[in-house]
Amino acid sequence: MPRFSLPAQLGIDLFRQADGETLLRIYKELFLRVTARDNELFIFAECGFRPKLVLDELDEILNRWPDPACRPPLFGVPVGIKDVFRTNGYAVRCGSLLPAVLFSGDEAPLVTQLREAGAIVMGITASTEFTHAEPAATRNPCNRRYTPGGSSSGSAAGVRAGYFPLALGTQTMGSVVRPAAFCGVTGFKPSQGLLPGEGIIHFSPSLDQPGFFCANPDDAALVLSVLCDAPPRARKANATFIVPDDNYMLEAEPAMRRAFAEYCTRLAGNPGVQVKSMPVFADWPGVYERHQQLAAAELAQMHHSWFKRFGPLYRPKTRAFIEFGQTLGQSAIEKGRTSCAALRQSLDNLLDSMKADAFLAPAATGHAPQGLASTGNPVMNVPWTHAGLPVLALPMTKARNGLPLGVQIAGRYGSDAATLTLARFLAPACSP
Repeated sequence: MPRFSLPAQLGIDLFRQADGETLLRIYKELFLRVTARDNELFIFAECGFRPKLVLDELDEILNRWPDPACRPPLFGVPVGIKDVFRTNGYAVRCGSLLPAVLFSGDEAPLVTQLREAGAIVMGITASTEFTHAEPAATRNPCNRRYTPGGSSSGSAAGVRAGYFPLALGTQTMGSVVRPAAFCGVTGFKPSQGLLPGEGIIHFSPSLDQPGFFCANPDDAALVLSVLCDAPPRARKANATFIVPDDNYMLEAEPAMRRAFAEYCTRLAGNPGVQVKSMPVFADWPGVYERHQQLAAAELAQMHHSWFKRFGPLYRPKTRAFIEFGQTLGQSAIEKGRTSCAALRQSLDNLLDSMKADAFLAPAATGHAPQGLASTGNPVMNVPWTHAGLPVLALPMTKARNGLPLGVQIAGRYGSDAATLTLARFLAPACSP
């Protein structure tokens, strides 16, 4: 039998439209792809790829839904699960050296939802240590000398490498949007609280937001509709975007600002699109500081007992952030939560007053940094995460070295499906 030819990146329809025999052939090719590449890309966490479990799940769904007409919307779709979601059959380590037994418990509802929709867990993807700044070993599939971003490193890289068409991640600062930008894939971070956070080993419960990666925005819209039990929204005939014109934008590198300005010019030239530049963040440094302090204070609380018992096992950057959080206390948490609510209201009010659909900004300060010492700076993602707005990241163009540059849009709180429909306006402005 000839080998099944797989595309470099996978779409969900490849699996939904396949019969049982074809699915088995596809999965065998995926196993060969992983075997050939993962000793260089390190997309899966340790012991996170177990082909026998994958084939057992495939056999289970074929027996559970033998009639193609009755199959659920994600039937046969392989999914990568970030190493912070409890997943039956796998140990969760959160990219750390701590004993896995500390993180055991019931499966995360999001993982269960995906399985009930017919998806198959392809494996557990690598994460930075406790979703903070200590990098995983994962390489960027666009160029292995560069980071894929973090903390959802393996999830973004796995979609780009064609291991799976869907992967779960989380974002506390920029951990979905930034790696999506660095790897040149679609990333979506829903509104704070839209998707269930149970079964996740948290960094900062007030800020952590589950999200996911796909090869394209149409697949992302389908996944959101499945997870939220709501049909995708109808496409709009026109769209208005607000570009922040203040100190926030100066956080991006000059080359990124130039590329983004060129992108906005192309975008504004499309029928039905308006791009308006104006001040958005009157207290930008304050927003960033309060976000950092809230994250650190809650991380210190979350790890209080573990840190006392296993402190030497924590890596330096994680240890330093916990120790910083220990100096802050409950007042920083309350101040941070108040700031989140205030910024959310302010941004929603601005969109309403300007009759705009979303904010538009670079998805990262530039292209992926070289090496694995850092996963990049999340500063461009912080305000939208702080406010808990839905954020869509898409490839925008390429840097001079050929690496992807990404753009992000942040919509109104709770307007997740509507925000995803805006992708149709963004894509035509992207340059190859």
